[in-house]
Amino acid sequence: METSTEERFAFLAEWYDPSAALLRRYQLLFYPKDGSVEMFDVKNQRTFLRRTKYDELHQEDLFVGNRVNVFSRQLDLIGYGDQYTGNKLGSKKERTLAMIKPDAVNKMGDILQMIRDANLILTKAKMTKLTWREAADFYTEHQTKSFFNNLVQFMTSGPVVAMELMGDEAVSVWRRLLGPTDSGVARKEAPPSLRAQFGTDGTRNAGHGSDSLASAARELEFFFPSTAGHGPANTANYTDCACCVIKPHAISEALTGKILHSISAAGFEISALQMFNMDRANAEEFLEVYKGVVTEYPNMVAELCSGPCMALEIRGTDAPKTFREFCGPADPEIARHLRPTSLRALYGKTKVQNAVHCTDLPEDGVLEVQYFFKILDG
Repeated sequence: METSTEERFAFLAEWYDPSAALLRRYQLLFYPKDGSVEMFDVKNQRTFLRRTKYDELHQEDLFVGNRVNVFSRQLDLIGYGDQYTGNKLGSKKERTLAMIKPDAVNKMGDILQMIRDANLILTKAKMTKLTWREAADFYTEHQTKSFFNNLVQFMTSGPVVAMELMGDEAVSVWRRLLGPTDSGVARKEAPPSLRAQFGTDGTRNAGHGSDSLASAARELEFFFPSTAGHGPANTANYTDCACCVIKPHAISEALTGKILHSISAAGFEISALQMFNMDRANAEEFLEVYKGVVTEYPNMVAELCSGPCMALEIRGTDAPKTFREFCGPADPEIARHLRPTSLRALYGKTKVQNAVHCTDLPEDGVLEVQYFFKILDG
């Protein structure tokens, strides 16, 4: 007698219900055979969503710590619903620290694209300028080595971008992507690697990666402390600047690297960068100037808190004005007619999912940058 049961994955998920201002908890079931989903309300012990085919959710999106969209509801996956799912989907997922060193920060768009192409997900990012003491702390295991002072001097010579990457065997995948420590050796042995392309020698070698899960945990804690404490400071200047926010849809469509590359290629300086997960109250507050002014306001708020976004401080001559022109009209359709090379023409989909938010009024540049880099990162 055959009792084959269909494979399904179970997760515990949380959804913030804005109308009731409550956090609701569900069991989310995913059936890989036909890509259908089902949801149960944990508290009321009843079906919330009958099994329905849903093409927007993919098996690779299903891991604890991710935020997924199911019928335009933002669900945070907070745990595995059963042992089977944990064993099958949880075992190979790792987090690692990746750092872009000062010599390659101007190549970060290309590097983020390489990360994405390697199936690693960027879950945290922050541009910072390390102090001598921070760099010495970070490289404490090299303290007795001859190259230590040179290394610390180089690592404090300009900004770095620290990132948390997540994915299957992330530690070794990222190290393989980096290539051999010495950039010269990398050019011979691993020409497509990051160090072969962007590094100079053994110290100025474009990037850093944790060498084990234990160091990854320690190094992530250094840049992104989970408990009290703040980690190294951001690099915002708050002068002559515009604010740019890469919207959640663009991040989930893997456009981050392309957008950053376009911004740098157009001659703008990205002088601060950080990823944020906005909650609804923050998104409403940040976009308040549009309330009652544009009909899209509620949808703009929903988009901004639908997943991680990336905030940038942009500097350049007359930054707010020139950067706003570079972003193009808010409606990507119009942008494609009038400004075909603008960011929204290239990467936007709709008036709400138009790839980036940018400062509209010159006097708001500093205020918007402060909102992210002083208030949210305070």
